[in-house]
Amino acid sequence: MTVVDGEEARAAVPAAVTRVHALRAAGVGVVVATRVDGLPEVLHWGRDVGEVVPEDADDLVLAVARAVSPSAFDAPWPVTILPTEQDGWEGRPGVAGQVGGRPLVPVWRDVVVHVEGQLLVVDAASDEVALHSEFALDDAGVLRVRHALTNSGTADVEVQALEAVLPVGERAAEVLDLAGRWTRERTPQRRAMTDGVHVRESRRGRTGHDAPTLTVLGTPGFDDTTGELWAVHPAWSADSVHRYDQLAEARPVLGAGELLRAGEVVLRPGETFTTPDTVFVWTDAGLDGVAARLHDSLRARPGHPRTPRPVVLNTWEAVYYRQELEPLLALARVAADVGVERFVLDDGWFAGRRSDTTALGDWAVDADVWPQGLGPLVAGVRALGMDFGLWFEPEMVSPVSELAVDHPDWLLQDPGRTRTWRHQYVLDLARADVREHVLDRMSAVIGAHHVDFVKWDQNRDVVQTVHAGRVGLDAHTRGAYAVMDELRRRHPWLEIEACASGGARVDLGVLERADRVWASDSNDAMERLPIQRWTELLLPLELIGSHVGPEVSHTTGRHLDLDFRMAVSLFGSAGIETDVTRCSPAELDRLGEWTALYKRERGLLHSGRLHHLELGDPGLATTAVVARDRSRALVRVARTVTGPRSLAVPLRLRGLDRERRYRVAPVTGLRVPKGVDVTRTPWIERGSVELSGAVLEDVGVRLPALAPGTALVLEVQATD
Repeated sequence: MTVVDGEEARAAVPAAVTRVHALRAAGVGVVVATRVDGLPEVLHWGRDVGEVVPEDADDLVLAVARAVSPSAFDAPWPVTILPTEQDGWEGRPGVAGQVGGRPLVPVWRDVVVHVEGQLLVVDAASDEVALHSEFALDDAGVLRVRHALTNSGTADVEVQALEAVLPVGERAAEVLDLAGRWTRERTPQRRAMTDGVHVRESRRGRTGHDAPTLTVLGTPGFDDTTGELWAVHPAWSADSVHRYDQLAEARPVLGAGELLRAGEVVLRPGETFTTPDTVFVWTDAGLDGVAARLHDSLRARPGHPRTPRPVVLNTWEAVYYRQELEPLLALARVAADVGVERFVLDDGWFAGRRSDTTALGDWAVDADVWPQGLGPLVAGVRALGMDFGLWFEPEMVSPVSELAVDHPDWLLQDPGRTRTWRHQYVLDLARADVREHVLDRMSAVIGAHHVDFVKWDQNRDVVQTVHAGRVGLDAHTRGAYAVMDELRRRHPWLEIEACASGGARVDLGVLERADRVWASDSNDAMERLPIQRWTELLLPLELIGSHVGPEVSHTTGRHLDLDFRMAVSLFGSAGIETDVTRCSPAELDRLGEWTALYKRERGLLHSGRLHHLELGDPGLATTAVVARDRSRALVRVARTVTGPRSLAVPLRLRGLDRERRYRVAPVTGLRVPKGVDVTRTPWIERGSVELSGAVLEDVGVRLPALAPGTALVLEVQATD
């Protein structure tokens, strides 16, 4: 990082520029120019261009400066960190609102920029508002941007938009983001960039099954391994905006932020609104390069899970609402026998909860179902050597519940104007009394049984919200975060899983206080392959809950082989979600071998570098995890549909040391699929092959002709 002092540089740069700053880390550079007459401008965000020395500042600014275009403003204008019409920007404004019935278009003055390590801080003033902005570049090359707007005047200020934007390289030509629905989350969609202001809004009140997750702009033809990419993600669990602006008279910009409804954020004099973080990623190594930076950034967090991710058994698809002590203890005994380490009791344990139509909000143990309380079950689970987890849906309330009857004023929606969703409304967690009630009820159960793990669910979109007479989504979401934070403070041992009818709350905002996400309510392993692959664009495997479901999927009706289901679940934070008491002895043996495999390999899976391998066969989904020291790798090759040729393609690996030699063999703990060839692939028949990293990358090893719905998992081990 280099700062060119304003006094030293004044004679060397145009009068409009007083300082040039550069943040540098992990091959990424962010170069910012501070101007006398407005907010700073990001001159460059991309590959690290090296140190910006004082004598180069003049030429750097001149090199990227614009001329005056025909039929345009009469003087050159910058694209600032919060571009508005005042700057000459005619795209989507970075800041917008109203003050005293007039548009909020600040004229910035008294701009101060300083750098502390890899943090650049901007402070500026205007007649109506003051701005505080932070640009933090971490050691993984991930840039986080946060803005705070303070009402510094005498009239109320309504904030309608406050978004982070950065310029991208003018080589960007294609855009990729994600879409989806329940049980089919994070489906990629790709198209050419076109001119104009392009905005995707999420108005679900939660992140959403159809959330963009990341918006990625890239050079033509980018793929998993190649191409220069610029990506953005809003670290926020409610309504959001993803946008890119490609205007004829300006550099293209990429941005995101919280979507604010009319009247939602109104600042009285002296009040401040601070945005959630917006996360920006640049790479020249394709989509896997984006993932690598994000995974490194997340793994460096102080609160990132450090202990081995346990094998989980969740009771939902095993028993649903049929909760009884003895059958659940029998389930726990079989689970422990096959190697499960955490037993999670799902929905149905609390008073009056016999279906999804009643009792949300009444967080007391059902005395009819549990006459002795949860104690006997918890004791039985712990005696078997397992942790105990419990399901909650803290933000919700059923109309048929004691809470709704006692406190109709605690709803975030007007029941007369809003429909129920899954027979429930939303509690107004913006209210301190509601938060305290939820915390006390949850803490009573968690503390009484030293619950190790909470599956925090959110089973409806949050719409038509009203808090204190205005839209209440922002305040409610921050309230939900506050409950999670306080729950962790009261119970420091507690882990939380973020679930939202499956994968509708997968974002870096909730993951500041959760230990994993539930990627989807679909336990169909075939559906899970793409869901998990695109969740991996944002999150490393240890944060992605993935369970072995039943032979016949409850969401699709598809029959799938046990080894295929286990191979898919292996690459994640693994678990089981089926009634193992109904499994045959042979199936239980295979599950036991699989849990042993997961425990043996989770250190690699949850620390290594992910590679998605394109092998030239569209029917294969191939994922590799390579150790950071390149000594080992684990590879899963899954067939989804039949291939175009009878001769199977070779597996060509990436990320190994080309100079070292490696042994490649089927992994112990999963069966090798029979395949459709008449004879077995020769090297698999022998059991292994030993080759150099260079040969494995450039030549590869011939795969067997797998049948659809089967998977081969290989271990790669350096022999030196």
